[in-house]
Amino acid sequence: MVTAILLVEADRNALSTLGESLAAIDGVSEVYSVTGQWDFVAMIRIPRHEQLAEVLAGPVAGLEGVTRSQTMVAFASISTADLDEVFGGDAGPGG
Repeated sequence: MVTAILLVEADRNALSTLGESLAAIDGVSEVYSVTGQWDFVAMIRIPRHEQLAEVLAGPVAGLEGVTRSQTMVAFASISTADLDEVFGGDAGPGG
């Protein structure tokens, strides 16, 4: 499984609809509206790297209201859910 993080800057007029448009794209598992330099963070989870290019060049590139984007591919997943399994459910070593 390939996980990519897509950062999206939106045109002001698209802020109210762009999140739902991103979430509707096949392969996008979550979309967050955020503060700061970017307006949205979308998590893309797909089986193969080749599919990432298809998603980004196709549906994402075609979205109206995207003024800028940046994509990062995750090398590894480190989360409290992973730590819970390893350390018995107390959210980490300090528990």
